[in-house]
Amino acid sequence: MPNPPMPIVLLRSIAILCAMACLFAAPAGWAKELQDATPAAVATTEAPEVVDVGRQFDTTLDRVRAKLVELVAFSPLLLVAILIVLATSWISGFVARRLHWLRLRTHNPYMDGLIRMIVRSLIVVLGVVLALDLLGATAAVGAVLGSAGVVGLVIGFAFRDIAENYIASVLLSLRKPFNPRDHVRIDAHEGRVVALTSRATLLMTMDGNELRLPNALVFKAVILNFTTNPRRRFEFRISIDASQSIRVSHALALSQIASVEGVLADPGPSWSVAEFTPNGIVLQFFGWVDQRASDMGKVRTEAIRRVKAEFTRAGIEQPRTVQHVRVTRDQPAGADIGATAPEPVHVADADTSVNRDIDEQLAQAQEQMDDGRNLLKPGPTPP
Repeated sequence: MPNPPMPIVLLRSIAILCAMACLFAAPAGWAKELQDATPAAVATTEAPEVVDVGRQFDTTLDRVRAKLVELVAFSPLLLVAILIVLATSWISGFVARRLHWLRLRTHNPYMDGLIRMIVRSLIVVLGVVLALDLLGATAAVGAVLGSAGVVGLVIGFAFRDIAENYIASVLLSLRKPFNPRDHVRIDAHEGRVVALTSRATLLMTMDGNELRLPNALVFKAVILNFTTNPRRRFEFRISIDASQSIRVSHALALSQIASVEGVLADPGPSWSVAEFTPNGIVLQFFGWVDQRASDMGKVRTEAIRRVKAEFTRAGIEQPRTVQHVRVTRDQPAGADIGATAPEPVHVADADTSVNRDIDEQLAQAQEQMDDGRNLLKPGPTPP
């Protein structure tokens, strides 16, 4: 093995001499001081601590006894606090059942229930606050209310649609844009009102189907109520040839419309020229009916039938938009090839009464809603 270089040998010698000088220069007792400065956790010769189980058990038992003594001393206040909560709970129910004493009762069963719930909640919360104040736990009230507010905010976001429908039902029950059995059109949906619940508005369509609309949609929709005003106007158009007299045509039509059972005399039938085209003249006629006594569709149908029959009898022709070429055998002189039996103008059995097709189904649907879920006051049953 080769010898190390001379510089390395010199460095090692100097290091050994420095270490020996430090050792001889250290004061007496330095090893004892180093041992005292060493933490107990570093010591490796520390003796283990002996745990006295009996003494530990006695200490725990003393603590339990102290807690029981405190509980016994605290029990009268706790009992009084419980009695306060029970008393306020009973008082809240007593007051809620007698809202008429506070002049808070309304004609809306849903609003009565909502006010009753608010009154009961306020009284119960007051009792809980008094009980906590008696127990010296008033500081917990703020924490509980703060937590309840946060939880309510989270629930509000999670169940936004349900809350929106609930609030809309409250506002609809206050505004009352319709009543049970009313004929309404909500946006593109038409039917008779069955009920208004806390979540949806129930309609019976004219086809006899049950339609449920969310209250949030109903509250924001355009509502057309055909029942609020019993008078309703109908209209129809009839075209005549350009060669026919407008004056004669409209006079005959108005007389026939006025003769239909169910058409009101005040306001009476009216008319106007809707269009004038190369193919003919379009006449528009109007009439009014009382929906409580007549069905608008039936009255309109009978009016059109009578006007058409009267125009045929008077020889008032419709526009000739199509040319027909008919080849037939020789007919006797004066015979009308296209002649048909004229339709009578007046028919004795013309029915213009109110349409009762879905009344029975509507009544059955309303009976099913008579369990307190209907927020609308039931309307009168038609004769």
